[in-house]
Amino acid sequence: MCGIIGISKHKEAAKLAYLGLYALQHRGEEAVGVASFDGKDVNIKKDRGLIADNFKERDLDNLKGETAVGHTRYSTTGSSNVKNIQPFLVKHKKRSIAIAHNGNLTNTEELHQALEEQGSIFQTTMDSEVIVHLLARAKNGDIKKWFLEVLGQLRGAFSLVFMVEDVIVGARDPQGFRPLCLGKLDGNYILASETCAFDLLKAEFIREIEPGETVFIQADKIESIFLPNAKAEKKAHCIFENIYFARPDSNIFGDNVYQVRKRLGAALAKEHPVKADFVMSIPDSGNYAATGYAQELGMPLEIGLIRNHYIGRTFIQPTQFLRDFRVRVKLNPIRSVLEGKKIIIVEDSIVRGTTSRSRIEVLRSVGVKEIHMRISCPPIISPCFYGIDFPSKNELIAANKSIKEIADFIKVDTLEYLSREGMRSVMNNPKNFCDACFSGEYPVDIPKNQSKYLLEGVK
Repeated sequence: MCGIIGISKHKEAAKLAYLGLYALQHRGEEAVGVASFDGKDVNIKKDRGLIADNFKERDLDNLKGETAVGHTRYSTTGSSNVKNIQPFLVKHKKRSIAIAHNGNLTNTEELHQALEEQGSIFQTTMDSEVIVHLLARAKNGDIKKWFLEVLGQLRGAFSLVFMVEDVIVGARDPQGFRPLCLGKLDGNYILASETCAFDLLKAEFIREIEPGETVFIQADKIESIFLPNAKAEKKAHCIFENIYFARPDSNIFGDNVYQVRKRLGAALAKEHPVKADFVMSIPDSGNYAATGYAQELGMPLEIGLIRNHYIGRTFIQPTQFLRDFRVRVKLNPIRSVLEGKKIIIVEDSIVRGTTSRSRIEVLRSVGVKEIHMRISCPPIISPCFYGIDFPSKNELIAANKSIKEIADFIKVDTLEYLSREGMRSVMNNPKNFCDACFSGEYPVDIPKNQSKYLLEGVK
């Protein structure tokens, strides 16, 4: 999962990209980068870590030009190292191309092998670099035909922003796995993964880029083309975006994320009510489903854990050690609220189970009498190959344990999940969503080599 942004024809393009990435930081905390075009050269700054830690005022002053792209990384293909930080920049036939990619290609290995046999030399272990090599080998007289030829070879999930000198190109795969939105600022167009970036920039949200659509933006002009048969393809928006990843103040897939999460909580309450003193969430991603759950049952909603907001999102940390450390530092219980109480905890999901177990230990340590956990999605039983780091069934607790066994492992009195039917029932156009991580039903063929590190020789 990553955050991407593109700014067209603005004198503060790099600074706007920087601010937009602030709003999209939740989509990846491993690395960040911004590239700008000043009319002659591309200037780029990228590094490991958060946007606030890596960009100073002098860095932004050096990113001159009226066109910019930005990327915040959460690795789903390739190691978490410097060479894989985006935007990825190349120069071909005296023309600079920068790319920012959100999603995972499923035919990466096949394309990579074919390109190597044709003489391509790769600098990274990202699937995104494959796209750049395809662009370099395709005829590039007409930009629309050029991109159409290349994007038509890709399979899987891709929301893309390119900077081809002063042209911003945005593209979305035919299934529409990952969000990509079009906005307008000071008369010119911008692209971003989520609408929360537009809110921060005071930009107008125009619409979502449609599945299979590619847009070409130059200042205040925009042209659009579709991949052949794209409109006939079955849509497969990632349902986990609404459950966990997207910010609640964003509008994606034709709906507001906050409202979807409340509806998930209400559906969970109808399926799995339980008597307790109050409902609480695990901040922050569980807040909205907990609100819906409590409102549906007419129960009190309390805040029992205080989050340290200087600690990032736990799930998207690249190693288990970092995830465990951040769980311990991230949340502190309020003993006077919790001691001796029977509580219902509403969480958005359980992935590996270790984070949930650590949180329950914290609550038990302050004397909570009973803990009933309710999850606002079904058990995650299958890996994702479309841009979420669920790489192996071995890491998914629900793929290996029953609900009762999970409850015993995380040490709760009862545990219940929202049903698949209940989850899909609250979505806008439920037939248009991918829920493969809950069902094992993949809408696009999955790769033969399923390793996140497939381009590093790992099977």
